[in-house]
Amino acid sequence: MCTGKCSKFIGISLYPFCFISIICNILLLFPGWKVDAVQDPETKLTPEVLYLGGLMGSGVMVLIPAIYIQCTGKRGCCNNRCGMFLSIILAAVGVIGGLYGVVVSILGLINGPRCLYQFINGRIDWVIPFKIDLEYLNLERSYLFHKEVWTRCVEPSGVVEFNIILFSTILASSIIVLVLCAIQMLNGLFGCICGTCRNKE
Repeated sequence: MCTGKCSKFIGISLYPFCFISIICNILLLFPGWKVDAVQDPETKLTPEVLYLGGLMGSGVMVLIPAIYIQCTGKRGCCNNRCGMFLSIILAAVGVIGGLYGVVVSILGLINGPRCLYQFINGRIDWVIPFKIDLEYLNLERSYLFHKEVWTRCVEPSGVVEFNIILFSTILASSIIVLVLCAIQMLNGLFGCICGTCRNKE
């Protein structure tokens, strides 16, 4: 496969993962499928949701390079050594976006959601419960391995599963776009040095 065709394939492959990340990040703004959290984000939304790792990171920061990377695979002004050089720079932006999405998603999974939590002593409060000392919550390790404590999040309903599924999806998408953009950086380098297949077609 020549460098131009490879760029076109990578560009097209990036689109679905960008859109998945954007959609998941938007859905995270509505925990329990309610709009209350958006109206009071500082009290009811998880900080990692507001970092927009899926929307800006593996979403917009990858979508713009994806459009250009796809263009380098078509006949025209982008399908040359200079176009391939620019694709390396834009693919690097995509790598940074993907990396940002990965880091924010991992933090979102580690810290857990913000919810109306019922503590062992009966107290109920809006907190990020699983970020608190595990001994205080009577847990030996991460909440991810203690499904029984998820029900202590009274509101929004099912917020723990909601967060885990969506952050995991953003994490997977971010890893894939990071790898694809890194491959494009190498492909762009080969295209820059050896040229595209434009003259051979």
